[in-house]
Amino acid sequence: MPKFTEDHEWLEIEGDMATVGITAHAADQLGDLVFVELPQIDAKFDKGATAATVESVKAASDVFCPLSGVIVDTNDAIVADPSLVNSDPQGNGWFFRIRLANPSEADSLMDEDAYKRMIQS
Repeated sequence: MPKFTEDHEWLEIEGDMATVGITAHAADQLGDLVFVELPQIDAKFDKGATAATVESVKAASDVFCPLSGVIVDTNDAIVADPSLVNSDPQGNGWFFRIRLANPSEADSLMDEDAYKRMIQS
């Protein structure tokens, strides 16, 4: 089950690993992405730190690290083709994988129902 942040990131957590991307709502709000900058592998991030940047025809936006940890993988496909984020934000448009420093931090994240309520209000 994915988890969600108030900053419109989603996470799929398996053990101490999480795959992170932006939500379909965020991708829709941004419009067509034209540029993605991903974090370096082995970079350490605190929860809430800026980990990636996206630029669309409308604006530039930061993608935050939803939980503390170390980047173990990035999705080079979205650097080559940023439109993957628009077409499949919660699938092939993932941004990075992180080894969680403290998996219990995920307890503070929203489930899908809570996220849907947040974006509707």
